[in-house]
Amino acid sequence: MKYKEEILEGFFIKRYKRFFVDLKIDNVVVTAYCPNTGSLLGLLKEGSKVLVAKVENPNAKLKYRLEAIKDLKTFVGVNTSLPNDIIFNAMRGKKILQEIKGDFKKEVKYGKNSRIDIFASHPNGDTYIEVKSVTLSRKKNLAEFPDAVTSRGSKHLIELSNMSKKGSKCFLIYLIQRNDVDRFSIAKDLDNEYYENSLIAKKSGVQFRAFKCNVSYKGINITGEINIDEN
Repeated sequence: MKYKEEILEGFFIKRYKRFFVDLKIDNVVVTAYCPNTGSLLGLLKEGSKVLVAKVENPNAKLKYRLEAIKDLKTFVGVNTSLPNDIIFNAMRGKKILQEIKGDFKKEVKYGKNSRIDIFASHPNGDTYIEVKSVTLSRKKNLAEFPDAVTSRGSKHLIELSNMSKKGSKCFLIYLIQRNDVDRFSIAKDLDNEYYENSLIAKKSGVQFRAFKCNVSYKGINITGEINIDEN
């Protein structure tokens, strides 16, 4: 997936009020929008190189949006609005998860006041697909989720478990917005409740899959599927 806007290079200074970051672009300090509510554990280091989108909307309050932060030698995508589209387009293009058949739709209501990221309707059975954006890597070659306690994430696991028990096919897809990993694991020490709900979901028939991406100035592209550790 190519970025729709012009991408600039800068350096990270600080984050505050969750959605705001100060960056230095061409030696000028600017405030940019941070499209990620997570902790971004391990990434918010002063002086780290960043990729920044120059927002084209004339009505936008902030003229810049943080897209990626460099962690050692690898750019890590932080925009949580992109993974759903990346997975959706890859599935429709039959590049991944070819076993999932049907008419694909996004943001379909289901469960108790929830919306599924991707829904595939098919005469032989519907499929529910939840997508999670992953940025965390604390150990070499290992990606982890979540990077902080996520009650919303646990809610999604419970919803998928319930749908799976009713006979629907359900998938939890972790899109890892970095390319320096070859394994994925649930970060039990950061959110034990999410970990326990993931075990329940697996026993209920929910399928877990993980894909890593290359993040560059040009955009974000899936480079392959990686193994998920059995905790």
